[in-house]
Amino acid sequence: MKIAIGADHAGVALKDHLREILRNQGHEVADFGTNSTESTDYPDYASRVSRAVASGDAERGVLVCSTGVGMSIAANKVDGIRAALAVNEDSVRLTRSHNDANVLAIGARYFDEPAAERLIETFLTTVFEGGRHGRRVAKIAELERES
Repeated sequence: MKIAIGADHAGVALKDHLREILRNQGHEVADFGTNSTESTDYPDYASRVSRAVASGDAERGVLVCSTGVGMSIAANKVDGIRAALAVNEDSVRLTRSHNDANVLAIGARYFDEPAAERLIETFLTTVFEGGRHGRRVAKIAELERES
């Protein structure tokens, strides 16, 4: 799977770790930065990752910042993106199976490397159920078109 990944300064260490794990698993990973702990602006990275997913250049996106909240808010401003904040493995499973989330935002402050790896594994392996959930996702897309 081709995965776009990005982080701000608060998430760069976890992003780098996850990038290598994903590559070792055989995924193609496009790293959109940052590559430094120097203060930077999270919307820049959320935009790059989200645009890659929305355009089809990547199948899924992963964003990391301190809390994951800012990244998820910014990512959801891009048409076609359904970014979800990772809360726990169950919420990630449900947001994939029910909401067809295509970007996952992780808070580096709240998840250590093994926990973040489990979140990513759940995000990448859970299948969207469609059915009544497809109808709801279509309504989300309609909201995007209306605005």
